[in-house]
Amino acid sequence: MDSEKKRGGGENPGPERPTLKTIAFMTGLGVTTVSRALKDAPDIGAETKERVRMVARQLGYQPNRAGVRLRTGKTNVIALVLSIDEEIMGFTSQMVFGISEVLNGTPYHLVVTPHSHNRDPMVPVRYILDTGSADGVIISRIEPDDARVRLMHERNMPFATHGRSDMGIVHPYHDFDNEAFAYQAVRHLVERGRRRIALLQPPSRLSFYTHTRIGFQTGLHDFGAEEVPLRVTIDTALNEIRDAVEMLMRSPNPPDGIVSSAGSGAIAINAGIEAAGKRLGVDIDMVSKQSSAILNWIRPEIITIDEDVRLAGKELAKAVIARIEGRPPEELQSLSGPEWPQS
Repeated sequence: MDSEKKRGGGENPGPERPTLKTIAFMTGLGVTTVSRALKDAPDIGAETKERVRMVARQLGYQPNRAGVRLRTGKTNVIALVLSIDEEIMGFTSQMVFGISEVLNGTPYHLVVTPHSHNRDPMVPVRYILDTGSADGVIISRIEPDDARVRLMHERNMPFATHGRSDMGIVHPYHDFDNEAFAYQAVRHLVERGRRRIALLQPPSRLSFYTHTRIGFQTGLHDFGAEEVPLRVTIDTALNEIRDAVEMLMRSPNPPDGIVSSAGSGAIAINAGIEAAGKRLGVDIDMVSKQSSAILNWIRPEIITIDEDVRLAGKELAKAVIARIEGRPPEELQSLSGPEWPQS
């Protein structure tokens, strides 16, 4: 009985976690060789690396993060701080898919830190910095003078942003060309004979508000259209967007075209148009940005421009890893353009 108790009281502790020693035993190699093979050391042959990786995959081997951190000071974690309010049209999932594709096959793991855009955006970033819980950070909803960017820059935390700041700090980013989107959207509406155009725009505190406004106003000027003001933004509750659009469509001089900077907002706009007794594609046309093809399923009449959020995730993951490895930030900046669906 005493010996039984010493072995754990007869309870089954479950299978042991595979270690480097396990892989070494299975492959007939030394522990040091296995470790270096998993780290892709140049002095280890390709055949040996592949054999070690295959056994590691079969065993479900994962490095012990606590041990890695003690040995190297690294966590092998990339933190994605992303607004939970952006999930309605699949934005979050597409971003995660893109990042995960790049991290697959690297030592890094993705940890998503959700937050709401109506809360203090500094809280999750401060937590990551104060606890040292990640080697790199990806953030979105960038402001022209973004306190998160300044803090991470001052603390030498490798990071990449989905969007551009305007504060004199050179940092990695990937952005969507919202200026080109808004400009092309106005042109497309004018080509359909629309002249009175409303814009569901980003909130003014975000960087892509300025980019969107520049493209929209330039388009109005170049193509001879006028703006019909819409007093809500993409951050406004969807029912309030619907009510504002209904009121606008019932006004004496309603718009005959509308541009939506968000796919979720386009759903509310469509509801407001219908509530006012108007018909999309007849009384008014709409161009909307989207990150997945859902809008075209709901209302084929909506003219859509695609923003490749999965591509953004890939570019941001590449950028933050490269920054961790010491590449200059000015080499880690990219911009993707609007994509019109193939007809």
